[in-house]
Amino acid sequence: MRVRQLTTAAAALLLAAGLGGCSDGPAPARTPDPAPASADPTAGTGDVRPADRTAVRGGGRLRWAVDGVPATLNVYQGEATADSALLAHALYPSLFRPDGHGRLVADPDYLTGAESTPPGKQPQVVTYRLNPHAVWSDGTPLTAADLISQRAALSGLDPAYRGGRPAGYDAIDSIAQGADQHEVRVTFRRPYAEWRSLFGPLYPAAETATPAAFNRALTGGDHLSAGPYTVSGYDAEGGRVALARNPRWWGDPPKTDRIDFLATPPEGRLDALDQDRLDIAPLTAAVDRAVPAPASATPTDPATPTDPATPTDPATPSASATPTAPATPTAAAAPPAAAPEAAALALRRAEALPGVIVHRAVGAWLTQLTLNAAHGPLADPALRLALSRAVDRRRIADAALTPLGLPGATLGSHLLAGDQDGYRDNSAVVGPADAARLFDEAGWTRPDTGGTRTKDDKELSLTLLVPAGSATAKRTADALTADLAESGVEVKAVTASADTFVQEQLAAGEYDLALFSWPAGASPASEQRPVYAKPRPDADGALDSGSNYARSGTEEIDRLFDRASAELDRAARLRLLQEADVRIWQLGHSVPLYQRPELAGVRAGVAGAGVWGYGWPRFQDVGWSG
Repeated sequence: MRVRQLTTAAAALLLAAGLGGCSDGPAPARTPDPAPASADPTAGTGDVRPADRTAVRGGGRLRWAVDGVPATLNVYQGEATADSALLAHALYPSLFRPDGHGRLVADPDYLTGAESTPPGKQPQVVTYRLNPHAVWSDGTPLTAADLISQRAALSGLDPAYRGGRPAGYDAIDSIAQGADQHEVRVTFRRPYAEWRSLFGPLYPAAETATPAAFNRALTGGDHLSAGPYTVSGYDAEGGRVALARNPRWWGDPPKTDRIDFLATPPEGRLDALDQDRLDIAPLTAAVDRAVPAPASATPTDPATPTDPATPTDPATPSASATPTAPATPTAAAAPPAAAPEAAALALRRAEALPGVIVHRAVGAWLTQLTLNAAHGPLADPALRLALSRAVDRRRIADAALTPLGLPGATLGSHLLAGDQDGYRDNSAVVGPADAARLFDEAGWTRPDTGGTRTKDDKELSLTLLVPAGSATAKRTADALTADLAESGVEVKAVTASADTFVQEQLAAGEYDLALFSWPAGASPASEQRPVYAKPRPDADGALDSGSNYARSGTEEIDRLFDRASAELDRAARLRLLQEADVRIWQLGHSVPLYQRPELAGVRAGVAGAGVWGYGWPRFQDVGWSG
């Protein structure tokens, strides 16, 4: 699961590298919200070479690129990064994990069953049956004590615990052992529909039982773990974390003896793959943020290095669920106008690397155009609706995705990805296809000779905030600018470096339009609510928009999210989410565009690796085939 801490530092800029993925863990014996019988749990978001365990040989080592050695492996701490979450999923339990369509299913390595009281019965009680073979690395079984301590640390009841406050823990009233040490009963003070998102990752009680234990950095190999791997080396200065097989692991034996996670900046990953120094490397930022080749290089030669020093990935939401807190990047150095050409060369080079397969897929991230309702003419909801209808989402998705070899699929929901269970395109609710009529009705008319629309002698000219140095953002902004110009709207792109985009631009609100992405989590009612929550006055009377950078919202939308979060009936919960999405469209809050693309380079012969959509690797299956 992704832990999502929605603060101003947590906005996901276009093409930030992050965890995503599809998993193939089987469903539990008992679940209250079963997936449709015909659903294929391996289909959906992601591009991973399937790991047939019988064809994967045992032994060997894998070299895996990460941005840096994490300052902590506790994904709920503020210092956590996306790399913290990646390693945590190899080391710690997650009671549930997303399948290929974003549905959370029990992981049988940790659960033999889990069920909630039926809808309408109060109080809600969730009964977990822990796998009796599941033990921490010192041989101690997983018990209710681990869940009790984690709930205390994350509930917000004790401010001495520093870190994130993932949704749901504050809804728990009590946790107790059930009929035996393997049964845990969690009683909620109010219904919480997305309870499967809790306790993933789960840390041992020793790491969460007191504020002092929870607040310290979780690094090195002297801490308990309960995954297929344990830490055998933690070298922050040398840029390497080594994982070895867990001798106490009770599940399918890990295929690989050792995994070395190597700190490798995105700009160096193509070289490292080419020189056989990496086996698995996320390449999204390496391609998207590539800078022009030096003048002495041959630009048409795909083998020519085209990825000298470039900035690291833009900021993403804090680690989870989303799980997953990437580090704040440095300022972008590449001129945005040069990025598309450099990115095309970098992609060609990646595709030409001998012995390397480029995996690509649209990820579980929703790229949207945000309309700032507290700035300039967009304070008028009628104008926001006209602009929403004027955006040609197909044209923009084609511009963003097809250069990467992906179909230009549009997105029609603010809350769910296109292959996510329950997805529906609600864009038609913004009004008739005739955007010109909507503009006219809003009072923004166009001269018979064409040109920019005006109202009260003022031209309709809007700023568009775009992350600097991103080729995909540049292509999107160019297509959007041309698209809206055809409707008589002048758009002026303003770029901002990754280290200022959120704090100094989005949070300040000095823009009309903005391009960035949010993660599509498996728990949309709780995870997405802060993005669309109605801004409230703070203690000083100033409007506090929180994570709602569009600064528009309604009491009705808030209530729909709250009802969905408490609705235990899956079908009814999806209906409430669809109704909330319709209201968000009608508010003119933002325009969903497409799912953010993700790329990874994987050495030929490595199975079980690639681009993960909603989840994370099944580490015990990743290895060398043949």
